[in-house]
Amino acid sequence: MPAKHDSKHSKADALLEEGTLNPTPENVRDPKFRGSEFFDPHDAVQVKYEMLASRLHRQCVGDGGFRRVWRFQADYYQAKANFDAGGIAGLVPKKPGPRGPRKIHGEVLAFLQARLAPGEPVRARELARLIRSELDIEVHPRTIERALKKTAG
Repeated sequence: MPAKHDSKHSKADALLEEGTLNPTPENVRDPKFRGSEFFDPHDAVQVKYEMLASRLHRQCVGDGGFRRVWRFQADYYQAKANFDAGGIAGLVPKKPGPRGPRKIHGEVLAFLQARLAPGEPVRARELARLIRSELDIEVHPRTIERALKKTAG
């Protein structure tokens, strides 16, 4: 069982470090999160879980109009899909940005592998120039190195 935090400040630090700090705790409208020691509007995972568990569409949305209702519903259904797929761990925010090489797959990967010589070092800059000239795709040499390392191991 994790150690109890000494203060709200240390819990906020822990949430920030774990990537689960809710950047907009003031937008949490569920009354359970007001003045409670247990329910913390700064804990994004807990807020999403409670949103799923209670289905408080109208209370959470407030009177923000159609656009806010739509945004809340989009958040709700995305959180529900993440929860259905991964349980409580599915509610932990993912790091933004690409999850892997987007340009190195299929044809480009076959192109690279056909130009590798066994026992020779990977010449990523040279391969990047070849990809640019023959396939008209801009790929950074480091991306090539990572993709080839991933397919080799």
